[in-house]
Amino acid sequence: MSGSLKSGRYGSLSIALHWLMLLLIAVVYACIELRGYYPKGSDIREGMKALHFMLGLTVLALVIIRVIARIVGTTPRITPEPKAWQRFLSRSVHLALYLFMIFMPVAGWLVLSASGKPIPFFGLVLPPLMGENRDAAHQIKELHETVGTIGYYLIGLHALAALVHHYVMKDDTLRRMLPWRA
Repeated sequence: MSGSLKSGRYGSLSIALHWLMLLLIAVVYACIELRGYYPKGSDIREGMKALHFMLGLTVLALVIIRVIARIVGTTPRITPEPKAWQRFLSRSVHLALYLFMIFMPVAGWLVLSASGKPIPFFGLVLPPLMGENRDAAHQIKELHETVGTIGYYLIGLHALAALVHHYVMKDDTLRRMLPWRA
């Protein structure tokens, strides 16, 4: 039996990726929301947009590692074990979160590609995923923004569920993912 299963906790890599990605996603959202306070074309606004793109692509790279870690790793059991409907909801929300973390950066990359803009990534310029197409860029951007709004609710639901498990149901769902031993 692995150490994480004995301890009832996720492994260090899974825990670190979970909290790092939460931080990155919060900064990605903050960059795109706060850019509106600065004039169009200003250096700070353009810097926030570039950081939004680069950190979004970082989320994509890290989610690939997370998916691999989830496939090859183990998931500690929740004690006491939740009911079947709760396990189904948990799996559904987790799947939606993973799809969100993959879809959003790819959609952002497609928006830049279809807009004919460079795709910045920490000093590199990534290749476009498609040719320039203003109509496609507009449609993908609208979808990206809509899914981004849905993401707020999805992340909030995930956090609320963890808190309900911890404080109401009094199980170890949250403790399994905390970066410190509870």
